[in-house]
Amino acid sequence: MCVIIRYVLARPAGKRCFVVSINGTTVSRLRNGSVLHHFPSGLPCGARTRDNSGSSQSYCILDCIFHEMDKTYYVIDMVCWRGYSLYDCNAEFRFFWLNSKLMECGACEPPSHYHRYKFCPVPVYNCDQAGLLSAYTGHAPYVKDGLLFYNKHALYQAGNTPLALVWKDEKCSQYVIDTDNKGKVPDKQQVVLELQNDGKLITSDDPPVEFGCVDQDFVQKSGLHPGDLLRFAINDGGLILVDGKLQKADLLYQDKPNRGRAFADSYSKVIFQYMARNSPLRIDDLVGSINSVSDQEQEACDIEMTC
Repeated sequence: MCVIIRYVLARPAGKRCFVVSINGTTVSRLRNGSVLHHFPSGLPCGARTRDNSGSSQSYCILDCIFHEMDKTYYVIDMVCWRGYSLYDCNAEFRFFWLNSKLMECGACEPPSHYHRYKFCPVPVYNCDQAGLLSAYTGHAPYVKDGLLFYNKHALYQAGNTPLALVWKDEKCSQYVIDTDNKGKVPDKQQVVLELQNDGKLITSDDPPVEFGCVDQDFVQKSGLHPGDLLRFAINDGGLILVDGKLQKADLLYQDKPNRGRAFADSYSKVIFQYMARNSPLRIDDLVGSINSVSDQEQEACDIEMTC
């Protein structure tokens, strides 16, 4: 019997954040480090109650999305629980703990004096055809913002990783194509890249992907510095890709993004947005790819069992 190695879940729309409960209080922080909420919660060590204050060594860290409409923190991953680090645990174990521990502590209960916001785990499905369609078309108590795919064996990794990816279309997200700060879709795709000492423009990946280079005269005249994040538009020449690898990018400098921006775009995000504008990947393509992979895995299993 072959084992499915991926999970899929319907990603909630909202603000991605880390939630930390320690010393009788709970703080949520956005990706740029700014505080979203400071509040008491039902998480262990999350409120100053006799049963829940805990020691400084006992704390929790959850990877969440705050859904504004119902004032709920939807938990998409667990990083630490009561001081026990889950960084080195695979996704399968982390999701098991997330669902069991979150229910046990009462954090999923309705808000109260010592529990200002409700926490809720996001339903996770095996990424076979049935699971994919359930995540895609099934009812969710929140507004969806695409599908999130996890490799079951992946350890938790901060930043970008090919083992956790997001896909969107118009049916499961209101924001398939990125909008500007006024909420409008720009005529040309916008990308944010980081400026290096030698003028190269790179993504936030590790290792980074180089998108181009600016000359030092332009850097000096514009008052730019290494490490600055710069916004570019993809011009009419577009992106030239060979076997999925970037060969050339026609970039037009726009400006610096707002100071709240902490990272450059990832390569996968840029390519997804480019494909969404030019040749989008459809849900039928995903279903077909799952069936194709499943057939190949089944053939491999059949061969192994007959040896």
